[in-house]
Amino acid sequence: MDHQPSPMNVANLVTVLRIAVVPFFAWALLAEGGHTVTWRLVATGLFTLAAMTDRLDGYLARRMGLVTDLGKLLDPIADKALIGTALVLLSVLGDLSWWVTVVVLVRELGITVMRFFLLRYLVLPASRGGKLKTVLQSVAVGMYLLPLDHLPTAVLVVASVCMGAAVVVTLVTGVDYVRTAMRVHRAHVAGPPTAVASSQ
Repeated sequence: MDHQPSPMNVANLVTVLRIAVVPFFAWALLAEGGHTVTWRLVATGLFTLAAMTDRLDGYLARRMGLVTDLGKLLDPIADKALIGTALVLLSVLGDLSWWVTVVVLVRELGITVMRFFLLRYLVLPASRGGKLKTVLQSVAVGMYLLPLDHLPTAVLVVASVCMGAAVVVTLVTGVDYVRTAMRVHRAHVAGPPTAVASSQ
């Protein structure tokens, strides 16, 4: 039997730290009414730092052979916690339309619930499309976190375009995940239990 790395490893620790940054980021974004230049830059810095760890934990897991089912599960949850908090607070502050936040969160929460249901069969890792979605969301949200009122209009235009692209990719990848989940479920129902076990 192949040796399986411990779930308590440095890659998963980085993922947990990303989750731990979320409340500090939220506090900074809402500080002094949420529209001061200083605190918006602080919030942007914390968000960027947390978003960058998404690449770090994946790199460490692959480089050091620390890929675990727990890591595959925690990584998208950490991403959703960070992005979801940012989207909600930006909408609360009036900087982002609520429909964008609702569309993204419904997709993200739906896929998260689907992942938990699939745990009895396998851990569904993030696809390449899902990773692209996360990058686009991070870039778009990061731009919206900037004090746009004090920056050239062109920055807001670029931020809007990035957010639009992120929403489109979010929806497309959501449909792809649902199709994958349906295939996994059908395979499990139609095939013998050993077939499912061998695919894990």
